[in-house]
Amino acid sequence: MSEQAIYDVFVIGGGINGCGIARDAVGRGYSVALAEMNDFASGTSSGSTKLIHGGLRYLEHYEFRLVREALMEREVLWAMAPHVIWPMRFVLPYHKGGLRPAWLIRLGLFLYDHIGGRKLLPATATLDMNRDPAGKPLKRLFNKAFEYSDGWVNDARLVVLNARDAADRGAVIMARTRVVAARRDGGLWAIETENQATGERKTLKARMLINAAGPWVDAVLSGALGKNDVHNVRLVQGSHIVVKKKFDDPRAYFFQNPDGRIMFAIPYEEDFTLIGTTDRDYTGNPGEVRISDAEVDYLCRAASEYFLEPVEKDDIVWTYSAVRPLYDDGASKAQEATRDYVLRVEGDKGAAPLLNVFGGKLTTYRRLGESALEKIGEAIGVKGSKWTAGSRLPGGDFPAQGYADEVARLRKQYPFLAPQHARRLVRLYGTRAAALLGSASNEAGLGHHFGADLYEAEVKWLMTQEWARHAEDVLWRRTKLGLKLTPGEAAALEEYMRGAANAAA
Repeated sequence: MSEQAIYDVFVIGGGINGCGIARDAVGRGYSVALAEMNDFASGTSSGSTKLIHGGLRYLEHYEFRLVREALMEREVLWAMAPHVIWPMRFVLPYHKGGLRPAWLIRLGLFLYDHIGGRKLLPATATLDMNRDPAGKPLKRLFNKAFEYSDGWVNDARLVVLNARDAADRGAVIMARTRVVAARRDGGLWAIETENQATGERKTLKARMLINAAGPWVDAVLSGALGKNDVHNVRLVQGSHIVVKKKFDDPRAYFFQNPDGRIMFAIPYEEDFTLIGTTDRDYTGNPGEVRISDAEVDYLCRAASEYFLEPVEKDDIVWTYSAVRPLYDDGASKAQEATRDYVLRVEGDKGAAPLLNVFGGKLTTYRRLGESALEKIGEAIGVKGSKWTAGSRLPGGDFPAQGYADEVARLRKQYPFLAPQHARRLVRLYGTRAAALLGSASNEAGLGHHFGADLYEAEVKWLMTQEWARHAEDVLWRRTKLGLKLTPGEAAALEEYMRGAANAAA
């Protein structure tokens, strides 16, 4: 579509909500453009605890609609993207006199099992922690635990796969493109964008504007849209630490801390354990959020209360922190603020409409997209009908429980792949792993080796197919190989990518 064309929908924000809305809209026949000022999932959407879950603790705050919707989405999303989403069992240790009584936990888990349309996920079970292997890494504090099902997601990949599918369906997807101004002009929006790499500015027109900028949603309203006294979201910082593997069990742990917070310890990238999260109000620039020393101490201390082997600062191999843009409902504590989403349309009759997206969570992004499309239909006319529930994201066209078969198929086609390499490629790219590997018949056929099991073929794929431009995009969002490459190897990758980007320009 030319620069002078008029888009039906222009989306600001390349996190999970923006990319999900863009994908749904273009799949219904709307013409769509999306601008993300940085890399996709470079903010909140890659800083999550990486769960597709109902939100067991939200039941305490009576968020039954949100929990039910989230529970129903678990198997829908698993079927959509079985390469980047898969089931995980969670062990919730219990001791008498603990933070929550056993009856309350049982009631919550009963609701968890029965209100969400569960079909493939196993039901809740009760464990004897003196006999079950789940008790082995823990201090002898617990005789009993509850085990329940939820899902795990590679959050940053979920975002970029939505962007990729939107582009494949005809959306114009612009990474590293900032919206510097947007104004109503004769029943349309005139949107001025700036390419962050070249400085080039363009003005695009659209019938409707979607502000899905996550933690920057208020900043867009007060900046590009020139509004005053904007305060819709409460920024809550959540930080995580990744440590050397603390246990071999494939199950995750859900701990209830004495201060009322909850904490997860989750198997991560085969060789590590992910521990988080924190919940505290944040007032700074969302782009500059970093884990604090106090948060590091808190997570290490809290985890050490449970594990036989203490979690020390020296165990930490990586930390990450992000800001959740929660709709400000006036809750007194950060952990009590609603995780539900709020969609608001602005614009007098005859004026170009604006849809602001506040809050939301990974698990409900697809349903948020459907709700946003209802608003879009009401504002500028309905096109198409709901379609995403039965769809597949790129590379996800294999059965929900077929991951092992897909790995075996890839290894048969490319017998030189080490087992762990094949597992990683299918986890990231699914059925598109073969397209990435192409005609390679040995490791040399994959091109330059950057470290770990990262080769030139994969880097080229990420640059041409997934908008990667820097080593950070590859190592910390498209893959998590930043955990395994040395600083020197990462620098060499950055140099290669800079040269390849300049050559392509």
